[in-house]
Amino acid sequence: MNISPHFTLEEATFSSTAVRLNIVNYPSSEIIQNMQVAAAGMERVRVLLGNRVIHIDSWFRCPMLNKVVHGAEHSDHILGWCVDFVCPSFGTPVEIAQAVVASDIQFDRIILEGTWVHISFMPALRRQIETAHFNNGVATYTQGVS
Repeated sequence: MNISPHFTLEEATFSSTAVRLNIVNYPSSEIIQNMQVAAAGMERVRVLLGNRVIHIDSWFRCPMLNKVVHGAEHSDHILGWCVDFVCPSFGTPVEIAQAVVASDIQFDRIILEGTWVHISFMPALRRQIETAHFNNGVATYTQGVS
């Protein structure tokens, strides 16, 4: 099932961890609507990146999967609003985050998380821009992309 022209529900819900642990990672119809909003945002990101293929690392996570992968307790992934992704044919995660930040794309939060970009399309659309720094598995955040 397509949730937008270039993104499918299957890729938005796929998790090798869920498969390995036999966790059913399937969203409700309400969450699918959130995912369609996020997919529309990702379509704008795709255009910005030259219509290159975007690799989705993580999109929707059911509460059980989110707990297993040590996601934030109130992660936007649980409601389908956010996407962790890369686009190697465009550039590094830093270059991707910088391009999105410099654009007019409306987002709630973008985080440079080392080897991927996390972007949320929660309706608040605060344009919060951060970089995650990991130390012994604990993340701290600074403002901006660095």
